[in-house]
This record gives sequence, structure tokens and C-alpha cells, in this order.
Amino acid sequence: MSNLPPCPACGAEFTYEDNGIYICPVCANEWTLDATAEDKSDVRIVKDANGNVLEDGDTVTVIKDLKVKGSSLVVKVGTKVKNIRLVEGDHDIDCKIDGIGAMKLKSEFVKKS
Repeated sequence: MSNLPPCPACGAEFTYEDNGIYICPVCANEWTLDATAEDKSDVRIVKDANGNVLEDGDTVTVIKDLKVKGSSLVVKVGTKVKNIRLVEGDHDIDCKIDGIGAMKLKSEFVKKS
């Protein structure tokens, strides 16, 4: 049995060590044992469709036509969304889209601009 720690980001037990750095093949998180001892806060990392880390205030581009639930409106591919806000939940991006209004988006349907 391996004595390697599970991934602090996703909890996967399939971690491996490479030159003193622990790597998770499931979520691509990299850390050291010193970092895990210091960083016990539950910081949520939100990534776009390409794996780039998103932060509050970023500008993203929609990569797929998205139907607006309860309406006949559609958010088209290539729509730029400025000044996003990351929130908890299934739809992890809160934003305002010109012509549509306030919306919640899933990070898997956007890419960082």
C-alpha cells in the first residue's frame, strides 16, 4: 500500500510523487506536504472548459449556444461576458449578459478570454 496523501482539492487517492511534488492525475492539482499543512482552507477552484482557473472579474467567452430556460432567447457562441462573479452551486458563474440580463452559467461552457 502507498503512504501518499489524497488530493486536497478533489480527494482522489490516485496521487503520485515527482521530485518532491505530489500530483493528482484526476484534477491535475500539484502540491507539497508543506502546502497541505498551511492551506487547510476550503478554497474552491473553478476552471473553464480549457482548464484555465477562473477568478472574480474575469472576462469569458461562451463556447456553445445556450438556451435560456423559460424563454425563447439563446446565448450565442462567441458571446463575451465581462466581470463574472464566482458563486457556489451547480451553475458557478453569476453574470450579466447584454440583451438578456442577469444569468448563471456553468464554467464548462465558457473559456477565459
